[in-house]
Amino acid sequence: MGNKKYLIDTNVAIEYLGETLPEEGLVFLDSVVDNEYYFSVINKMELLGFPDINSEEELKFLEMINMANVINLDDEIINKTIEIRKNYRTKLPDAIIAATSLIYNLTLISRNVKDFEKITGIELINPHNF
Repeated sequence: MGNKKYLIDTNVAIEYLGETLPEEGLVFLDSVVDNEYYFSVINKMELLGFPDINSEEELKFLEMINMANVINLDDEIINKTIEIRKNYRTKLPDAIIAATSLIYNLTLISRNVKDFEKITGIELINPHNF
């Protein structure tokens, strides 16, 4: 892992907590979660905002969120989000996550690489491809 810092996308957090990632992906995420990791405020909203979330799932999500560094929106992220939306026609939540990753120099861990791979400068890891 080296000195890399990681932003975990919502889909990966759900699969990690549900233990549905492939074995190599689970091992990798274990090593990330055992160290310093990040969420965008959008990931927090997505994780806790599911309408059918049960109390056990919510507790797991809250524990993972509380152990993470959650990055809130600021002018730099907002401006980068606008740039990404204009240049890549990316959905707003994905643009915010991408902007957060770029501004904070974080490697994004996501299963949905198609949502991000066209964005110049973003470093992606798909935990299903180890």
